[in-house]
Amino acid sequence: MFMRNLSDQKKGSLLAFIGVLFITPDSLLIRLSEIETWGLLFYRGFIPFIAVLLGLILFYRSNFFKALLNIGYTGIFYAISFSVCNVTFIISIQNTNVANTLIMVAMAPMLSAFLGAFFLKEIPDKKTWFAIIITFLSVTYIFYDSVKLGNIIGDIFGFITALGLAINANLARYAKDRDLVPAAVIGKLGTAAFAFIFVKNFSLINTDIIIVPLMCIMCVAIPFVLVTIAPRYITAAEVNLFFLLEVIVGPIWVWMVISEKPSLETILGGTVIIITIGLHSFLAIKKT
Repeated sequence: MFMRNLSDQKKGSLLAFIGVLFITPDSLLIRLSEIETWGLLFYRGFIPFIAVLLGLILFYRSNFFKALLNIGYTGIFYAISFSVCNVTFIISIQNTNVANTLIMVAMAPMLSAFLGAFFLKEIPDKKTWFAIIITFLSVTYIFYDSVKLGNIIGDIFGFITALGLAINANLARYAKDRDLVPAAVIGKLGTAAFAFIFVKNFSLINTDIIIVPLMCIMCVAIPFVLVTIAPRYITAAEVNLFFLLEVIVGPIWVWMVISEKPSLETILGGTVIIITIGLHSFLAIKKT
């Protein structure tokens, strides 16, 4: 009843804000978990898959299987890319500073614009090209620092995660008449199935009994639904602005709880990226 009385702008903003707010402790919970990488990936795929699948069945009802079959070849590629992103994100978090990973992932909108110019012939305007150049230079600066600190592998996987998200954004635009939400759910199942091959121990011990299910529901399943619905009411540029909240708050959670501090180069380069993407999204909103 409360949502019905809100304008589309307020509905979308509220959904995006709550969704991203739930995501912010994700990196911290990954750090605090004791389970092996493949076990963590299995649960992060399987638990959200079950939770969101039940939600989709309730939403689509008798049309569920029709929606599932309607994703087409684009949906299959979307699901594969989504699965890869899930894997590379965890590997990145575990091999570099949380701030580095989140800054890399924040580059997805710029990478999406870059790929769109080549594959969808959607030529970016001058300010977007300028933003792309600035963010790439900033990432190069962060990469150089990571090479010295031995974190380059984690940064590379973070960049691959952003690239995967950018590919999916372009796939969604290419197949804009198709509902690709079921494809993302299949992607979660794919993540669980792939991780299952390598899992040595499925046991959740000590604090993992609470941390892992909490992470999977609060930081993965719920935000997935809210952030998927938000673009129905507000523009992608506006949603991107809310995602910058994760880049800022995520490292703060990690710093407060386990005292992990990003390097000066990461702070400087990350600040430039956040400001650039923030201004670009704001100008895009103002233009509409």
